[in-house]
Amino acid sequence: MTTTDGGCVGSLVEELVGALGAGQVCTAEEIMPTYAVDQAPVLDYQLPLAVVFPRTVPEVQAAVRLCAAQGVSVVARGAGTGVSGGAHASRNCIVLSLERMNRILDLNADDETAVVEPGVVNAALNEAAAEYGLMYAPDPASFRTSTIGGNVATNAGGLRCAKYGVTRDSVLALDVVLADGSLIHTGHQTFKGVAGYDLTGLFVGSEGTLGIVVGVTVRLKYLPRDIRTVAAFYPDFRQAAAGVLAVGRARVQPAIMELLDGGTLAQLDHLHGSDLSSRGRSLLLIQTDGFGAAAEADVVRSVLAAGGATVSTESTAEAEQLVELRRNSRGVEVDDQYRVGEDVAVPRSRLVDYVAALEDLAAKHHVKLKVVAHAGDGNLHPTFWIDRQDNAVDADAMGRLNLALDASVVAALDMGGTITGEHGVGQYKLRWLGLEQPEPVRELQRSIKALFDPAGILNPGKAI
Repeated sequence: MTTTDGGCVGSLVEELVGALGAGQVCTAEEIMPTYAVDQAPVLDYQLPLAVVFPRTVPEVQAAVRLCAAQGVSVVARGAGTGVSGGAHASRNCIVLSLERMNRILDLNADDETAVVEPGVVNAALNEAAAEYGLMYAPDPASFRTSTIGGNVATNAGGLRCAKYGVTRDSVLALDVVLADGSLIHTGHQTFKGVAGYDLTGLFVGSEGTLGIVVGVTVRLKYLPRDIRTVAAFYPDFRQAAAGVLAVGRARVQPAIMELLDGGTLAQLDHLHGSDLSSRGRSLLLIQTDGFGAAAEADVVRSVLAAGGATVSTESTAEAEQLVELRRNSRGVEVDDQYRVGEDVAVPRSRLVDYVAALEDLAAKHHVKLKVVAHAGDGNLHPTFWIDRQDNAVDADAMGRLNLALDASVVAALDMGGTITGEHGVGQYKLRWLGLEQPEPVRELQRSIKALFDPAGILNPGKAI
């Protein structure tokens, strides 16, 4: 096997071992498949030439320089929890796993900032911040395993986005290794700063295609002193979606506002022994926080009850269980070609319309559907799937599934939405990017990519 410029793979591996050490370069057949994919459907399965585990910034620089010299691509990886294929290995690549760069370098309680390496797990940062009455606000459902570097790569969101924003809203500065192995620092330590172009914002969400993030300075928020959870059960999903708008019209800003349909409730009952389905066909789960949490929760309960919901105020233990069940609402399945979870977002005013469109599409194309949504910001995760026996389905079923997927994306765009709210384009959603962004915009993005990565070695075939 040779690299694209004719160099020997064995030579590259030897050079990587020489630069980083044998314990940080892996070519073992039993390990490579694990690092070849994330949790998204796989369109083009490739094994990496090697998996490299740097521990320091100079080691990342050395690995990138060696790959650049031989024309080998570099796919950066966090914990592999992504669901768009952004961390899938590509042909003639190494996977650069940043999981061992997992130190919290600084946590300044007075400045309300932290500086972390990319392999720090989201939950670990929150645990450290909590000792000072602070928190890192972005909380993807995978927060117990996903890394800050991976969150930055996809501009990850989470349950608290409606109030606290997505990852980009909490990132102040970045340390980034570019395609030639050089290191730059972007951004600032302060909450405000408008000098020059916002390169930090550009790198956030670029999925490792412009540079490899090796350090992140984040803004922390105050840990809420009080949290109240309201569970509102509805007879159908469309009424629950209407409840989201009713809360907005009451001008209450929940920290968490999650919507689960009947299929999701049934799956959660099956997996966890809960009894959610007996309480309604859809659940709107709302959490208020801060010193005004109780007063806001009272308003929410009143508004939702007036809209026909069966409303309860959960005890602390029950509330934590409901939120935890929501975080597990994707279930134990991993997306594949027969089961695809989407990540569209629509304006909140169109939530009811979009939910209706999804249900109509599932019926029209004879596919199964379940939906969870970050309802507070209009970000929905519909999952379409078809049943199979012995890992086989007929071509007609696959055709119906893909028609439903395509139509659901078009419906979201027709309502002023986007193909991805928080998971990123990755590899899988490239098929729809042209529907949202016209060619002049895409060409401008390709020009930016070429400026940062002239040889195209950083995560090729992803994001744009």
